[in-house]
Amino acid sequence: MVQSEDARVRLAFPDLAAAELAEVEQVLESGQLTMGPKVVEFESELARACEVEHVVAVSSGTAALHLAVLALGIGPGDEVIVPAFTFPATANVVALAGARPVLVDVDPTTMNVDPERAAAAMTARTKAILVVHLFGRPARVEELPDATLIEDAAGALGARRAGRACGGIGRVGCLSFHPRKIVTTGEGGAVTTNDAELADVVRRARHHGIEPRGGFDIARPGLNYRLSDILCAVGLPQVRRLDALLAERSRIAAAYAERLAGLDLVLPEADEGDVHGWQAYVLQLERRDEALKALRADGIEVQVGTYGLHRLAAYRDQGPMPGADRCHDHALALPFHGRLTDAELDRVSEALAPWT
Repeated sequence: MVQSEDARVRLAFPDLAAAELAEVEQVLESGQLTMGPKVVEFESELARACEVEHVVAVSSGTAALHLAVLALGIGPGDEVIVPAFTFPATANVVALAGARPVLVDVDPTTMNVDPERAAAAMTARTKAILVVHLFGRPARVEELPDATLIEDAAGALGARRAGRACGGIGRVGCLSFHPRKIVTTGEGGAVTTNDAELADVVRRARHHGIEPRGGFDIARPGLNYRLSDILCAVGLPQVRRLDALLAERSRIAAAYAERLAGLDLVLPEADEGDVHGWQAYVLQLERRDEALKALRADGIEVQVGTYGLHRLAAYRDQGPMPGADRCHDHALALPFHGRLTDAELDRVSEALAPWT
């Protein structure tokens, strides 16, 4: 039976209201739609949230990853360790820079990179480890081998590992503001770092390589990865109320955990003492494909967790990845946003139960 729009349980719904409209109105009235003051304000608020010195707003999370890789000088002949279970952009940016993404299997429970396997994959050509805090769960970064650390914190704004803000732990971090993220600008991203020189390289690269001071010059070719003032204005009020947004998502996660307790599921959680960023609520179950089909037929929007990269044609030459295989086949993202009602949480949980 086809469900009406009103009967659907939405997978995601951005938390937008009057404050966002007011910020956008200011931009429209100013006539400065890009490279203006809202970009600087947005970057400042993100720096506070990630506890870093420098933030550079860019056009997407993928752009942030790409610029981070380029700014570190990663290119042909280099290798970068990448989790085998993640959104493909994490590996794509490495390949597009001319380097080789070396896929490393993940812990099938945490769905984050396995530190022991990362250590075993290190070679003389390893230039960096690109660690993902998948779905907002902080990775065990302190267990990783010694190497330049790039944080894919696309879904981890507000998350903390051992008291440290995700996005502020590595040499460089990358954020995303896609509509399924806790803070959204529609499309957008940011590069975070405490390295002033690295931040300067990223700022040039997002704006065609143009030197920010003095006469017009380009020492190194760049790209147009700018984020407009209009989109930064949308994100500003959300970053300012990040703690409240995270508290609401934590409440919904706890409500799911209460309703799903006792079922044959692997529920998402952070390590003791950590703060989960709750970008998504992704659990694991044996009959994932059957559950996905049944819930969608019932008007409940669900999605696979993400992808085993070794099962994609571009990365299929990298051998068996049993942990990533398990996650690829069993991970299911449930509806997860601040507008979910108790009745909708009941409906999702009851629809899921027969498949556990």
